[in-house]
Amino acid sequence: MTETLFLDDAYLRDAEARVTAITPEGGIVCDRTVFYATGGGQPGDSGWIDWGQGPVPIATCVKGERDDLVLVPAEPVGLPPVGAFLRQSLDWERRHRHMRIHTALHLLSVVIPLPVTGGQISAGRGRLDFLMPEPPEDREAVENALNALVDRDLSVTEDWISQADLDANPGLVKTLSVKPPRGAGQIRLVRIGQGSDQIDLQPCGGTHVARTAEIGHIRLGKIENKGKQNRRVHISLDL
Repeated sequence: MTETLFLDDAYLRDAEARVTAITPEGGIVCDRTVFYATGGGQPGDSGWIDWGQGPVPIATCVKGERDDLVLVPAEPVGLPPVGAFLRQSLDWERRHRHMRIHTALHLLSVVIPLPVTGGQISAGRGRLDFLMPEPPEDREAVENALNALVDRDLSVTEDWISQADLDANPGLVKTLSVKPPRGAGQIRLVRIGQGSDQIDLQPCGGTHVARTAEIGHIRLGKIENKGKQNRRVHISLDL
């Protein structure tokens, strides 16, 4: 089981780790990692590792067997031996853009309070699919509402609840297409705002910024018809 350092600190850019396995495909499994693994619409992190042979670029991180996270080299290279210690370093600029857009999509789900049927994140762009028969009539109002939430500089924090608590509160789950991140009997919740300023609370296993002001200005993009009851809403950030 790989220790997920990014869940404890999304701002951690580097970490030492020990190689615990090499997959048949040439992926590298470590005992701990700062690399987020592809999931929930968020891409796996890229970056570098170094075990004294010079930096090796990592293209992405994916989920492997059991609870292992696998680092995927960007090109065929010599691999570190099992037991070797190495240093992991994120492509921080790319990761931070993922964090900003992921938090912005949570805000979009607040401004458009409809069931979410899908979503995708990239570096500075993202979209959510909504169960929405008709598109919003006032695009400018949607964009203004998003940026008003950014400007409030609300805190973004996490809590943990049991699977039984989630089952007793199904309204916490906004996304119909992605199952909440279950594991070890606990569910991670991402909260935006505190107390009377709380605007959102939902299960999420992704990485987020610490405050909404860090997102920066959000631009509302195209709104696509993806079926009789489905609309795809795109957003982007001023990078």
